[in-house]
Amino acid sequence: MSGDKQVYKVVINAPIETVWNTLVKTDAVLPFFFGSVCETKNGLKPGRKIRMVTPDRKIAAVVGEVLEFSPPYRYSHTMAFTQYEGEPASTVTYELKEVPGGTEFSLVTTNVPAGTKSQKSMAQGGPFIVQNLKALAETGKPAFSGRMVMMLNPLMGMMTPKRCRIENWPLEQT
Repeated sequence: MSGDKQVYKVVINAPIETVWNTLVKTDAVLPFFFGSVCETKNGLKPGRKIRMVTPDRKIAAVVGEVLEFSPPYRYSHTMAFTQYEGEPASTVTYELKEVPGGTEFSLVTTNVPAGTKSQKSMAQGGPFIVQNLKALAETGKPAFSGRMVMMLNPLMGMMTPKRCRIENWPLEQT
């Protein structure tokens, strides 16, 4: 597997607005993002920092910066796992396109350092995100895998490194 570019794609039986609004929520637990809440200050706009945090707001699992926000077709941001010290950020792009039968959703990862823990995590996470977003947009409920992750998250928090604590990853712009 190359770290250059990975594409995960699915057709979601839902209008593009439903898929988009589900994807970009910043005020709710997102089962397709492993039960995290996407936090930002003053909205998802290019240049704004984001972080994916646990529902209790104690742990930041992913941090990044919005690169592009073009509703309802494209959203792109950098991302780095807080637990993997020293690994550079990669880029994640979500593309939506209206097609017969619903919305084609693509998750595209680029600039993922080959052979890193980030690459391994993203290769496992891509299919999970796509399938759970599809289930949530179509039925209002995550897939079985998403429900299991949501149940196990409180236990995982106890094993999370201290470097992932939210106070180490502020949203203030520098």
